[in-house]
Amino acid sequence: MTDSTTTADLDVRLEKHRVELTGYCYRMLGSSFEAEDAVQDTMVRAWRSYDKFEGRSSLRSWLYRIATNVCLDMLTAGNKRARPMDLTDSTPLAQAALSPRPDHTWLEPMPDARILPTVEDPAEAAVAKESVRLAFMAALQQLPPKQRAVLILREVLAWRASEVAELLGTTVASVNSALQRARATLAEREGQHGAEAVVSDPLDEEQQKLLDRYMAAFEGYDMTALTALLHEDAIMTMPPFDLWLTGHDDITGFMTTLGSACEGSRLVPVQVNGLPGFAQYKPDPEEGGYTPWAVQVLEISEGRLTGFHFFLDTKRWFPLFGLPLHLEAEADQVEQGV
Repeated sequence: MTDSTTTADLDVRLEKHRVELTGYCYRMLGSSFEAEDAVQDTMVRAWRSYDKFEGRSSLRSWLYRIATNVCLDMLTAGNKRARPMDLTDSTPLAQAALSPRPDHTWLEPMPDARILPTVEDPAEAAVAKESVRLAFMAALQQLPPKQRAVLILREVLAWRASEVAELLGTTVASVNSALQRARATLAEREGQHGAEAVVSDPLDEEQQKLLDRYMAAFEGYDMTALTALLHEDAIMTMPPFDLWLTGHDDITGFMTTLGSACEGSRLVPVQVNGLPGFAQYKPDPEEGGYTPWAVQVLEISEGRLTGFHFFLDTKRWFPLFGLPLHLEAEADQVEQGV
């Protein structure tokens, strides 16, 4: 530690980069908690080696170099996180079975506030949001780790090829070649498993009305109203189960059979993966009120819901989103003056 940099000063300087570094590590790793672990490791390494940082690059570039090395080390196991539709075929409702897979299988959701720093440029903000949407994140996971880093640094963060080459310790030609191969892989995957989510930032009036109608239909468990909001090829997933359903008939059929315990649920809006979503609480027959059931991520295209994804590991997700682990019934809230 230099005399001119106090402990508190360095803490402040490092913390300024935490959100954007978390976004970078999340795109690299596909895991909310691994991303936060990677950033913490990055901060510790930066702290310990700050005396060796000679200012030949910016502090931000240096932190990205450390974070990239941390992520590449974590990715040597070769695990590629995925969505259910990346692993299995769609299942007809008549054959639906809830088969869980281990946590490390799945692409994980992430609150926008933890990965999307505030920026003044609307175009920059839009690119950042699009780059954490589930479909793009799933495509990233198919790239070899160094191609993944190159694509994120060049296409999402708008680094120059020379800057990426310096960070990775390679040549500009190598960076350009990796970027070309990464783009080709992503182009092959484009359009797989339904339409891409098209969501304005902020939501336009029609999209907000669609969400309001969805919330009313889901809380009322009105399958006729819900069917009217779903694209005919809509997709529903429920990690950690590998089951996924296609089409409004199978989706609403599931919700009234295997998923019937969700009737009477309450929804709380959240911002997740650059998309609108809801924290779903279902009725708690033992303690009254409502208990956490899922973080829902919604995909919208052409005025319809094209995908909704239920992440069910609520003991992990609700604290991450700063959500309570119990909701009182409305009558109790009124009595308590809530």
